[in-house]
Amino acid sequence: MPSAGPEPSSPAPVAAVARTRSLEHLVLLCLTTLAALLLVVFALYVEPDPRGYGTHQKLGLPPCLPMELWELPCPGCGVTTSVALAARGEYLASFTNQPFGFLIALGIPLGFVVAWIVHLRGRDLRQELRRVPGWLAASLGVSIVGLSWLYKLALVRGWIG
Repeated sequence: MPSAGPEPSSPAPVAAVARTRSLEHLVLLCLTTLAALLLVVFALYVEPDPRGYGTHQKLGLPPCLPMELWELPCPGCGVTTSVALAARGEYLASFTNQPFGFLIALGIPLGFVVAWIVHLRGRDLRQELRRVPGWLAASLGVSIVGLSWLYKLALVRGWIG
């Protein structure tokens, strides 16, 4: 039997629905971008304290209480100074002052680049971060902070350096 006309065309393919991203994705993307901008501000405007700690006071924060009372560094002692040093390109001085601050200064631009690559590839940052086991991230973080603190304690006490 002859056809009565052209067959109805098949429906046009439905465009792939864009992946929705979590609110956490947007927050992480904004935080990594702000952190990178803050690093630029540090490079331009924050002069590292020559003592190796205390740079945070130039930002309006109070002095480190353990250093004031007992001349013992807190776990974060020297981090702001090290970030300011690294932001100015003084990487060796940053590392030898406070390794954790140096790692933060390196991690900020790395995190910024990775976050934007993940974003531009259409993936969700929260989902990507879930791939890293929490126990591993926590163990690594605590170890780095602890070892850096012991190093800073030895530096302040004159046991090294």
